[in-house]
Amino acid sequence: MSRSSDVHFCPRCGAAVTNEERFGKVRPVCPQCGWIHFADPKVAAAVLVEQDGRVLLVRRVNEPFRGLWTLPAGFINSGEDPAEAAARECLEETGLSVRVTRVLEVVAGREHERGADFIIVYEAEVLDGILTPADDADAVEWFTRGQLPPLAFRATQIILNKSF
Repeated sequence: MSRSSDVHFCPRCGAAVTNEERFGKVRPVCPQCGWIHFADPKVAAAVLVEQDGRVLLVRRVNEPFRGLWTLPAGFINSGEDPAEAAARECLEETGLSVRVTRVLEVVAGREHERGADFIIVYEAEVLDGILTPADDADAVEWFTRGQLPPLAFRATQIILNKSF
């Protein structure tokens, strides 16, 4: 996703854009054809998997927050069902197939330049699989809420501080 400051040329006609106030915000506008850039938000999906009084967390292998722990999560692809994206990300990062059971929370607010604007957090239950870190996780473990490791994201902290 591009931010308004990243847009320099019109994708329709190729003219250099100018920054003008449109619809309550300064946006790139094409002086030739009138095209206006509206930045689309990035959306991620996460799962909270609890089993035997413990929560499933993955340790990040990439920046930002490398080495810190988070819920299994990732970006939703264009056209992808968000619940299916959450289950896919869990399988990719943990080796566990899960069934999404309900929406827990939608957390808004981008934490870093490459991050999501919204994170849809689902509750899920394990169906099968072998616990194995993969994709952008180098460790996956179960933790009690009383003995959580250092956490990576505000959304993870918000979810783990609530009882559902």
